[in-house]
Amino acid sequence: MSDVKLTHMVKTSGCAAKLPPGLLHEVLDSLPVMHSPDLMEGYEGSDDAFVHAIPSTPGMMMLQTVDFFPPMVDDPYLFGQVAAANALSDIYAMGGEPKVALNLVTFPSCLDLSVLRDILLGGQSKVAEAGAVIAGGHTIIDATPKYGLCVTGFAHTDKIWANNAAKPGDLLVLTKPIGVGIINTAIKAELASKDAAEKAIKAMTTLNKYARDAALSYTVHAATDITGFSLLGHAIEMASASKLSITLYTAQIPIFEEALEYAYMGLNPEGLYSNRDYLEEKVLRETTLRQEYLDLLYDPQTSGGLLLSMAEADAVRYSKETGFPIIGSVGALGPKPLILA
Repeated sequence: MSDVKLTHMVKTSGCAAKLPPGLLHEVLDSLPVMHSPDLMEGYEGSDDAFVHAIPSTPGMMMLQTVDFFPPMVDDPYLFGQVAAANALSDIYAMGGEPKVALNLVTFPSCLDLSVLRDILLGGQSKVAEAGAVIAGGHTIIDATPKYGLCVTGFAHTDKIWANNAAKPGDLLVLTKPIGVGIINTAIKAELASKDAAEKAIKAMTTLNKYARDAALSYTVHAATDITGFSLLGHAIEMASASKLSITLYTAQIPIFEEALEYAYMGLNPEGLYSNRDYLEEKVLRETTLRQEYLDLLYDPQTSGGLLLSMAEADAVRYSKETGFPIIGSVGALGPKPLILA
């Protein structure tokens, strides 16, 4: 086991390192959209993976996604596990089954190769747990270590989930607590408690496979996973894509309590402020919330949970079966896409 401090080699960690959403959309919105008769869903819908028809196999769709980032933990093996779980999550958020992955790596020449080996072994362990295989990859030398995957999965046409089909009357279920971005910042500052770090790591290394598998026996109208754009950001994407409004019941959102303490201390990732600046005008607050609690709602998550929009009866049964809480509801389009109640 290496004693290297990976988090000391990076400025930002995990999904908090993503380009701020406002800047990203400024560029993407300026690009011409490329069309193909077989491309069912591209990046323009802000969904979690693209969907491509397989002409030779009617009724089957290919899903593909890519995700990589700098480390949020010091242990190389754990870093590999978190990065792989995060990349695999996009396929699960579309209702699909990952099958093949490619490694994406940047690695400093100053580090021992045993560190790279441990990162790759960590990623391989999660890909194997998913029932998929790593078939290759690409590696370059860079001062900042980064790791992730390009993942290909498959799903039947009528089983694909998207973020644009939520229906009025649906209830929303969230499958992991929020606050890991703030905890990761506290870890980097060496101010996080051992218990908080262990909780965050357990959440980040848990595959969304199990939440997805349990949901397959229910009707899921819309789905997404909660990553760098925050709970509010991804909920707003779902509401906007579905042309509806979403109400979140703030008292029912699962959080890591330690993250509240760290947010109060100001241990917030830079991405949190970028999210808030971009999203704040799209949010209607109907309840008074402490600033540190609001910070959690804008916190960029790494390998966060699934947000599932389900018919009321299905959501209640799924919640009882899994223990995942119901955190909101879907209603007619209002003056703002997201309401905090």
